[in-house]
Amino acid sequence: MRPKQRYPAAMSDISFPDMRGKLTPQRPLNDLTWLRVGGVADYFYQPADVDDLAAFLRALPENTAVFPMGVGSNLIVRDGGIRAVVIRLGRGFNGIDIKGDHVIAGAAALDAHVARKAADAGLDLTFLRTIPGSIGGAVRMNAGCYGSYTADCFVSAQAVTRQGTLITLTAQDLQFQYRQTDLDEGCVIVSATFAPPEGDPEVLHARMEEQLRKRDETQPTKDRSAGSTFRNPAGFSSTGQADDRHDLKAWKVIDDAGLRGATLGGAQMSPKHPNFLINTGGASAADLEGLGEEVRKKVYDSSGITLEWEIMRIGEK
Repeated sequence: MRPKQRYPAAMSDISFPDMRGKLTPQRPLNDLTWLRVGGVADYFYQPADVDDLAAFLRALPENTAVFPMGVGSNLIVRDGGIRAVVIRLGRGFNGIDIKGDHVIAGAAALDAHVARKAADAGLDLTFLRTIPGSIGGAVRMNAGCYGSYTADCFVSAQAVTRQGTLITLTAQDLQFQYRQTDLDEGCVIVSATFAPPEGDPEVLHARMEEQLRKRDETQPTKDRSAGSTFRNPAGFSSTGQADDRHDLKAWKVIDDAGLRGATLGGAQMSPKHPNFLINTGGASAADLEGLGEEVRKKVYDSSGITLEWEIMRIGEK
């Protein structure tokens, strides 16, 4: 067995376990987030497979913080970086299998890819098609769109605990709520199984094409954003139906407060969709989070509604 690897540590002098994956000290994270901002992670680990991840976490000192990172589509990494080992799953965690009426997807599989492959098999996960993320994040955040949620077709998930144990999580374990679950800190989801309703493949693909068309018409898909910035105040997903209650949508209360297009440094609330926080070029994480907080304050002053962040913000300012 090779000796344990040692690196100059920013948070402490950590003795890392033997591993087959790739460990990078002082890894900048700005190029890994959709908003293209953020400082460095003390360490950045890309495990080779589930066994490698489990062994790594099992041997990692208990007081070492761990942060599982997806594709960075719903994330602001603050400019001061992250005092933790950031774990990002890649190859070895992105498989998509169809077994009868079940879809089994690796946590690193992109939501859009899962939706398309499921549709090919006549299984309806079309709501995932326009969600910019991966399956691990979809489970963790109970991602949803057009009135459907991950919880609606969730069967189970495989995860590795912070102690390095592979476990199976049920819906009861996760306690799905609007845009959140009760996932233990440091626990890394590695795959998930879904039982979607059946549908005609041609109809499912046509529905997804229509969803993409509507998304491109109403959202700033060409800009650097992280999707919806704030949760809808009532806790409901936008369905696009005629009876939508727009007074309960985050974009509506932001618009009513006169904040469509509001700016701070290089950050802006999109003129096209005011619940999208965008990097117009050269924004810092502080610009983006600061503008978001300013919007929260002004919306509260205007309507008495306290907006809750949907974008995750991590790290040190």
